[in-house]
Amino acid sequence: MSEASDVLVRRDGAHATITMNRPRRRNALSRTFLLELTGAFRDVAGTDALGVVLAAEGPVFSAGHDFADMAGASHADVRDLLLICTELMRTIQSVPQVVIARVHALATAAGCQLVASCDLAVAAESAGFAIPGGRGGWFCHTPLVAVARNVGRKRAAEMALTGEVVDAPTAAAWGLVNYAVPDEDLDKAVLDLLQRATQGSPRSKALGKQAMYAQFDRPEQDAYAYAVEVMAASSQTPEAQEGMSAFLGKRRPDWPA
Repeated sequence: MSEASDVLVRRDGAHATITMNRPRRRNALSRTFLLELTGAFRDVAGTDALGVVLAAEGPVFSAGHDFADMAGASHADVRDLLLICTELMRTIQSVPQVVIARVHALATAAGCQLVASCDLAVAAESAGFAIPGGRGGWFCHTPLVAVARNVGRKRAAEMALTGEVVDAPTAAAWGLVNYAVPDEDLDKAVLDLLQRATQGSPRSKALGKQAMYAQFDRPEQDAYAYAVEVMAASSQTPEAQEGMSAFLGKRRPDWPA
């Protein structure tokens, strides 16, 4: 895509980077922008990339929904926009690749939801996170879904009800991001985590990611019942058999193409 595009996609070896390039609007998630981002993830999903970095240009990672799309819109139009946004979040979690958010700056509302929806996240220490609707007139109902599943009820309630910005070290301690690192180390930390998270068989990891999200919010008994069936079935795949054979033979695995 050209540098004028709102969404940039770059391939670097085994990894792809999808960059939100709408700094003039603080990477606000307009309808068109959401659809472009979803399309970019779907395009990368069809490649042999092992991992994806979600990055952003400009002084803000993402300011959330673009109120230019929302102000004066009908109930049906707003609902449709929220469903489009939800589809992006679900797409990020359904693509076979590991997706890491590279958060260099403030992420608010649906921008914070975007970070929470990625598989992993690394933030610069100067970054911040907020779901600020509780301080205004439109509560952050949908961002809270993703955030609460990362940080737990009480911390999510604090973020939602106060609307205050949580700094990056606190976000890491709460589980919203994996690491908060000095700003100058952000790219190095993202690459390190991406390389560690993309080791092993790509097909096994894709199945594992799918099953991971499927069991997260089930009651423990149901989660075990589901995981037992998936793990038993996946033991019969060429990747699993090669992994076990390599371990027993004390050699490096040769993953099937």
